[in-house]
Formats: sequence, C-alpha cells, structure tokens
Amino acid sequence: MHVAVLGGGILGLTAALRLAQAGARVTVLERETEAGGLAAGFRVGPVWLEKFYHHIFRSDRAMIRLTEELGLDDRLIWQAPRNPTFYQGETHRLDSPLTLLRFPPLRLDERLRMGAAMAYLRLLPPLGMEGKPAAPWIRRWMGSGPYRVLWEPALRAKFGPLAEEIALPWFWARVHDRSVELGYLRGGFQQVYERLVEQIRALGGDIRTGVSVERVACESGRMVVNTSAGPLPVERVLSTLPPRVTSALAPELPEDYRTRYAWGQAYGAHCLIIATDRRLTDGYWMNISDPGFPFMVLVEHTNLMPAGDYGGRHLIYLGNYRAMDDPLMQAEKEDVLAQFLPHISRINPAFRPEWVTESWMFRAPYAQPIVTVDYRDHIPPLDTPVAGLYQASMFQVYPHDRGQNYSILLAEQAASRILS
Repeated sequence: MHVAVLGGGILGLTAALRLAQAGARVTVLERETEAGGLAAGFRVGPVWLEKFYHHIFRSDRAMIRLTEELGLDDRLIWQAPRNPTFYQGETHRLDSPLTLLRFPPLRLDERLRMGAAMAYLRLLPPLGMEGKPAAPWIRRWMGSGPYRVLWEPALRAKFGPLAEEIALPWFWARVHDRSVELGYLRGGFQQVYERLVEQIRALGGDIRTGVSVERVACESGRMVVNTSAGPLPVERVLSTLPPRVTSALAPELPEDYRTRYAWGQAYGAHCLIIATDRRLTDGYWMNISDPGFPFMVLVEHTNLMPAGDYGGRHLIYLGNYRAMDDPLMQAEKEDVLAQFLPHISRINPAFRPEWVTESWMFRAPYAQPIVTVDYRDHIPPLDTPVAGLYQASMFQVYPHDRGQNYSILLAEQAASRILS
C-alpha cells in the first residue's frame, strides 16, 4: 500500500514512520525546505533553534517516548525556570502554588481561591464542562480579581475579540497538562524531525521537501495527489493540513462535510527573535498582563538553556497570535523591531537597542485554532467521505492545545486507522 502524507510536521512524520514500520510505502510531501512544520528550527551557530518557542511538560509522555525510541533521550534536559508575569509595570514570579500565595496584585483570599480552583482543574477530569465558556467559570470560581489581572489579558492576547467564547474544556487542559519542570532537547527539537526523516528513508520511505500540494482527487479508482513537482498516484492519502486547507485541496468532499468541518477561525503565529549581548531578565516565560504592548509574551530561551550553547548569544522571543490578515503578519522585520524594542525598556529600564546583535522573524498561518464553545461539534473524524482520504491535524487534538505530544498520539491513531 502506497500512502501519501501531506505535511512534514511532527504529526505527518510520526504517522509516516508508523506506516513504514508496518510495511507500507510512504511519501511525505512538505512545502517548506525542511521538515518540522510549526516546530521547525533554523541554525544559530552550530545548533538548531525553533522558529516559534517550544518546550515540553512532564505530562508529554508520547513525546518523551518518541525521543527515547529515536535515541535522543540523553539530550532531553529538564529545568524549573522562573516564569514571571508583568503587571502594572512590575515583574512578579508566578509559576507555582507558593509563588501564587506571594503574588501581591491579588488579595490573600483571591490567591487562596484561585489556588483551590487550579488544584481542582489539575486533579479532576473535565466532566460537565462541554459547551461552557471559560471566562464565566473563571470569574465565578477564581473571582473577578484573578480574571481581571491574569486570565482576561491572557485570553484576549491569544484570542482577541473571541476571548469570552473560548471553551472551558480547552482551559481545563491548559491547566491540567502543565508541569513546573519544562523539558527541552539540547541542540533543538529539529533533531527529532531529522532523525524521523532518517528512519523513514531507511525503511524505504520518500521525503519530498519544497513540494506544494495543489489537488487531491480520486481518478480511475486510485488517489492522485497533484503537486508542484507533478502527479503522485497512491492508494491512500493522509492530510495533516488544517481542515480548511484539506477541504480546498479535495474538491470531491461533499458540501455538507465542508460546511461542518471546514469551519471556524484560526490565528497565525508571529515571532520576532532577538539575540542580545547580555541577559535581559531572570525569567524564562513572561506573560504580559499590561495593556499597550505589541507582543503578548516574552520568552528568554537562554534562561532555560545556557547561552553558551548558542555562542554566548542571549536569545529572546517576542511572540504573538494574530489574524492572518493583521498588518503585523505582513510587516517587514525592521519595522517590527522599531515597534517592539521600545517596549522592552518597560520591562528592563536599562535596555538599550545597542544590546541587540542579531534578529530573525518568522510567521506561520493556521497556528492557533480558536476553540469556541461549539468547537467540539466541528472536529473532523479521521475518515472522510472520499474513500482513501484521511485527515489528522492539530485541529483534532481538542481539548488539548496544539503541541507535539498530542500530535504524536493522533498520528499513531491515524496510522492504525489507515492500516486497518
């Protein structure tokens, strides 16, 4: 059986590996010049760095298991960095029950109430949460203070005007899945994707990068994938692309299917990365709860991994999720630098633009599904009405947020379904 896998991210590569291990012939088609999808890296000196900040949690057992299988587990480093919140012009550490108890922007009773609600979300399954929005639940059980100070700024930064409609099960998963310790693959997660490519090829699979998919159709009883490099006839097709993109590529999908599953909205990811000649903060992940910032999060990667790994560079991500037609998604890097850098001085008044020695900028569409309360009703099944066409993407890992771990689990389910 010959299977075409559309998309060379962690989901597509894992599915391709499992299919190849079972004896299928696989061809992976990836538009970019390297594998990895949204988690792909670029070279900073001798090592890889992700275009969009990445780490894993202790609960990400599928990802941990895959690094072991690929012989990379000795490079998986666990740290418990400081994770602050910037609120009313001050930086406050907020990454554990103890730091929550010491969080001065909230009253003691608000801290205790929020801590109890967080413990509930961590310990219990999301029974009875489906169809309910997160924002009213947070205000009711954590209180208006925690919502106003912490959760409302975070939801609005991530989802914009739809913040009040975000599903409670998604919020449950965000709290439930996280751990104090964070894992990072020393040298970059790109090593996972490169190793997956090696193993797939060793099993006879074909990885074609720099190839765009133009159409998927059934012709004379076989699936044919038309690409920028010519047609590819196969028996099965697994699309790991967003449902809206899959529907656009497969004209044989019926209209009622498109109406239900090529649905909803997604934001794009935007990251400006700067290298500085000195440390900017003492934290790793800083949520911005003050208004007026042009970025929603500041991630100082070299407070998780040593700057020495990157030739002494201190590496900082300034990240956003935005609508794909937002002006930021089309802006030139120099204009974004001019817009972003003055705001860093609000966090560290000593900062000077002369500290910046290098910069990079990346953007990607369909990076964050907008998980409103009716999201679950629009999650596509693995099978489609077109015989031989399957789809599995991060849009189907709900209630969990998009991430490598849940993409791996879904990839293995998809491969098993195709083989059955």
